[in-house]
Amino acid sequence: MVTIKQKSDTYKSKTNTKAKTKSLNYRLGDLERSHMILWERMSTKEQPTKIPEHIPVLLESTLDLLKPKVGESYLDLTAGYGGHANRFLEITGNFDESVLVDRDDNAIKCLKLLSDKGVRLMNTDFVTASKQLIQEGKTFDIILVDLGVSSPQLDQSERGFSFKNSGPLDMRMDQSQVLSAEMLVNNTSAEELERIITEYGEEPASFAKQIARAIVKNRPLQTTGELANLIQSVYRGRWKKIHPATRTFQAIRIEINSELQLIGDLLPLLPRLLKSGGRVGIISFHSLEDRLIKKYFKNQFESGYEAELLSLTKKPILGSISDVHNPRSRSSKLRGAVKK
Repeated sequence: MVTIKQKSDTYKSKTNTKAKTKSLNYRLGDLERSHMILWERMSTKEQPTKIPEHIPVLLESTLDLLKPKVGESYLDLTAGYGGHANRFLEITGNFDESVLVDRDDNAIKCLKLLSDKGVRLMNTDFVTASKQLIQEGKTFDIILVDLGVSSPQLDQSERGFSFKNSGPLDMRMDQSQVLSAEMLVNNTSAEELERIITEYGEEPASFAKQIARAIVKNRPLQTTGELANLIQSVYRGRWKKIHPATRTFQAIRIEINSELQLIGDLLPLLPRLLKSGGRVGIISFHSLEDRLIKKYFKNQFESGYEAELLSLTKKPILGSISDVHNPRSRSSKLRGAVKK
């Protein structure tokens, strides 16, 4: 029987091969046109039938923190559906020296709508993109990293990120990769599932063990609804603020997409991508992400003469305070730094 590790190794091998060949260059179009007009002109054969709604998290706060100026270059390492990028590029007007990165094919398709003004799109993960840009000698005035799952990904049940509307157990940000949530849930041992749920979902060990055992006993599981209902069935007591399955879904998503490993690999690359005086902002959504960012920035800021980055935020900017009208912002934190 093929183990989940073997399947994961296969995926990593395929991903590495893909990463070398998949970076694509397109051109951004007229930012003043409405998305709907552009979408109606597109071929329905190649594109979805409607534009996903996406409200960028902490948009005004990122603009206030990073202070884009006319002519500055912009790198968005998690461009998504262009919520942040559109505003930054409207201010800078520097399309030819700006780059948008995303590993979600659907996001790249939406960004193609804005393909006439010279912005480069890279359809790959942010670590692969960063290494390629460094190799090319590219540096930027502004870098933004928004680590959250985008609203369209959450809202489209077929992507399998959310259990509000049941869909297939998928959760892949890059849909060409092999490893999916369904594969992980139905092939991983109870002990490994318990570790993933405890470590990446920060679920209490006792409940994580119950969830893992219930999954193994009741598999195969094929939909997000099945998994959420199963977790709910073993939960005891009143719900608190979130559904009992929330942390398990987070844990599986992090494992599937190697999210923490990619963040750890990205952070040391950021100074090499910034010009002197260049600013970087990073938006995180849970303590595991924020802990990595806080530790990296702290080490930088306390390195004396060897420090490459200086702090822009003494404390993180909280979405629960600074972006109260956007429900998806409630757990977000924004930290920033500037290169010497």
